[in-house]
Amino acid sequence: MTPSAQPDIATTSTPTSAMQLAALLQGAAVSPIDQIGWIRVTGEDRVRWLNGMVTNSIQELKDGEGNYNFLLSVQGRIQGDATIFTGPDALVMETASSQVPALMTLLDRFIIMDDVELADITGTQSGLLIAGPQAASLLAQIGLNPEDLEPLTMRTKSWNAADVNIIHAYSPLVPKFELWTSPESTQKLADALQSAGTAVSEAQSLEWLRTLEGTPLYGTDIRDRELPQETGQTRALHFAKGCYLGQEIVERIRSRGNVHRTFSAFQLEGHLPAAGSLLEADGKQVGELTSVAAIPLPEHTGGKVQLGLGYVRREALDRNSTFLYTGGTAVPVSLPFSAAAPSTQRPASESPERV
Repeated sequence: MTPSAQPDIATTSTPTSAMQLAALLQGAAVSPIDQIGWIRVTGEDRVRWLNGMVTNSIQELKDGEGNYNFLLSVQGRIQGDATIFTGPDALVMETASSQVPALMTLLDRFIIMDDVELADITGTQSGLLIAGPQAASLLAQIGLNPEDLEPLTMRTKSWNAADVNIIHAYSPLVPKFELWTSPESTQKLADALQSAGTAVSEAQSLEWLRTLEGTPLYGTDIRDRELPQETGQTRALHFAKGCYLGQEIVERIRSRGNVHRTFSAFQLEGHLPAAGSLLEADGKQVGELTSVAAIPLPEHTGGKVQLGLGYVRREALDRNSTFLYTGGTAVPVSLPFSAAAPSTQRPASESPERV
């Protein structure tokens, strides 16, 4: 489906990527959302059926609520991820636009005698992201107060005679809100936010923010060989919901207590390695770096820092091993990253497992 037109956010005097990151961390910045796709799920059996296809509990959601999910193979390997929201007559799946074709194929394969229909609705709306500590107040300033929105909820508000769907997005470091409406209204929203004092952010500063959050990206940090618990994203898992595709493997891992490798963050001391670089400890390969970045933090929070995300053997973490890559050392740090000195690593999960 042809993507919708994106707002023409003014960039004639765009600040550097470092200044954009400072705005994201200390103020607020807006950017077009151009890599997100949507799948609409309808039919009388939609809730029961989709609940059996994903790792979180869809049947517990109330109107406007959402949760993060993995979609697995029979062998329990991650085939994709999506945030799923419920509405009065449909479920909508928000995922990377690059994942939509594969997820549509995977899901369609399991519609047998079910009253379920899938539709790619990616091109029907246009989106903006506003992120930063001042994001909520700036939205309120232009007439879209999000103070009643809990995390991972969606509400429709009227703005200048247009309906705007506001999502309080997952945001472990700074608040994030998504605004979805028609392309014409999206452009007006972008203009209004910039007039209110919102900065502009682009791909590089948003990628730095993701790395600071420690949020793994499907296709980069999460591949189709990863198991759910290896990613540390316990926010995607529900252990009391009943059967779903790949559940047997997830439950087997849970009953054994842990996995052999886990998603982690590292402060990189030395030259900046390439993504895919291997980690060694005591002469043995123990992990890999999947994302790396040299991030120009504001000076008063520590200045430039080199960070990596990736996987490492759990027993090597438990031994407090020294992790080496060609040209440097990787020191485990907690997530989301702060400018404080590196501390003992914990898996990159957001919440305790639900049972």
